Amino acid sequence: MRFIGITGGIGAGKSEVLQYIRSHYKCVVYLADEVAHLVKAPGTKAYGQLAELLGQEVLGADGEIDRAAMADRIFANPALLEQVNGIIHPAVREFLLEQLARVRESGEAELFFVEAALLIECGYLALVDEMWYIYADEQVRRERLKASRGYSEEKISQIMSKQLTEQRFRESCDFVIDNSGDLAESCRQVDGRLSAFCRKNI
Repeated sequence: MRFIGITGGIGAGKSEVLQYIRSHYKCVVYLADEVAHLVKAPGTKAYGQLAELLGQEVLGADGEIDRAAMADRIFANPALLEQVNGIIHPAVREFLLEQLARVRESGEAELFFVEAALLIECGYLALVDEMWYIYADEQVRRERLKASRGYSEEKISQIMSKQLTEQRFRESCDFVIDNSGDLAESCRQVDGRLSAFCRKNI
């Protein structure tokens, strides 16, 4: 079973590519953002650590950590953000490695994918069998974000400025998918890469 990381800048179309993979291959897919939500659920180790660090004001009426309240608490506080990431990122990694071991043992999948914009920064190059970079031209990404999320040019520029450069992505990854145009063409690139490891489910 191959453990594959999928990364890329905002608006590159990682979700669309993964949706195709989910539909056509015997695989397990985890989105790191969704896992981050799971690992801070009530009763988890990370939940207790975050509640102690950030205070009871970040807890909602249901006892869960309120995402908006947490964001407000750490906004413009780099030191606190670093502490929060120091809790969440290791918890996400531990969860994913546990699931990887489970899937390998069960034999339920031929491919195990994890997707996140920060995989490289968080040290996943040392864990995955290969890292994929979903690339799209910057102007294409900007148009997608304005159309799908209603983001302003200013907000898009702010987010992009905090992400890795295209050069860094390309240098760090084993395979690049150009998703600037037709999704069908991106899917053909996926099929070409995966044909060496497994068969496509028709």
